[in-house]
Amino acid sequence: MRVVFCGTPDFAVPTLERLIGEPEFQIEAVVTQPDRPRGRGLETVASPVKRVAEAAGLRVYQPAKVRTEEAFEFFRQIAPDAVVIIAFGHFIPQRLIDLSPLGWINLHASLLPKYRGAAPIAWAIAQGESRTGLTSMRIDAGMDTGPMLLKWETEIGADETAPELAARMAAAGPDLMVRTLRGLEAGTIEPEAQDNSQATMAPMLKREDGMIDWAGRAEKIYNRMRGFTPWPGAYTRFRDSVCHIWGRPATPEPGSAEPGTLRVAAGELHVSCGEGTWLRVEGVQREGRKRVTAKEFLSGARLEGGEKFGEV
Repeated sequence: MRVVFCGTPDFAVPTLERLIGEPEFQIEAVVTQPDRPRGRGLETVASPVKRVAEAAGLRVYQPAKVRTEEAFEFFRQIAPDAVVIIAFGHFIPQRLIDLSPLGWINLHASLLPKYRGAAPIAWAIAQGESRTGLTSMRIDAGMDTGPMLLKWETEIGADETAPELAARMAAAGPDLMVRTLRGLEAGTIEPEAQDNSQATMAPMLKREDGMIDWAGRAEKIYNRMRGFTPWPGAYTRFRDSVCHIWGRPATPEPGSAEPGTLRVAAGELHVSCGEGTWLRVEGVQREGRKRVTAKEFLSGARLEGGEKFGEV
């Protein structure tokens, strides 16, 4: 099977490596995002997918846009049997989709139709889901709306973070993709239309998604902490600065307080949350400073009675 692989981040790498190693697949080209400046020095860095492709001696194409005549001609001349697309970072126009007989096959990191969009892993955790998975699908011109092919399901650990879950899902992706491609070639997979009435969205994360609403239950705040790791994290205001917070729900305490109120008990720092729940703070990073433990934060902050997170 002649395949073009489209992808960019680490999440796509295991599947690319598996396809390279399978003799039944011939990778004609790898398409990935242009090199970008990264880090404090803004050094230009290739995507993880490009690095793997170059190491394997594969042809690499890096269009800034795919809605161009150049991109169309690139795919038309190769005329692949199938295109595998994983976290590529571009919307694909219908005329490109129509070029491949088996279609453009996407590995989406949710159990569709739930969590369509750019950040399905983060939002599944943030919304308190206990299960998620991968869906292989034929893309269409919509946002993750194409017909579903195969699925793989897994539990989400009670303390699992987005990077941890992403690593497990990326490792499960290659087998699902290989089974999907084989099934499509053999004609043994019956595509299943998505029930749009059951769809939920997982939009690209924004910085403001990390702002903690202390009126929410501690469990909800903890879920967002796990889901929004490493960015945008979970943050609040304290005195004159923004603080990133790490913690977990605390054993219920007697009484309640206004959301955001800080309380020290047995040397631990707790924050009052919604519905009488409490969050035990484990780490704090004030703006422009390094992360410290809750004990170190208390030592330096010298709290006054009634102080709260969330106030300017």
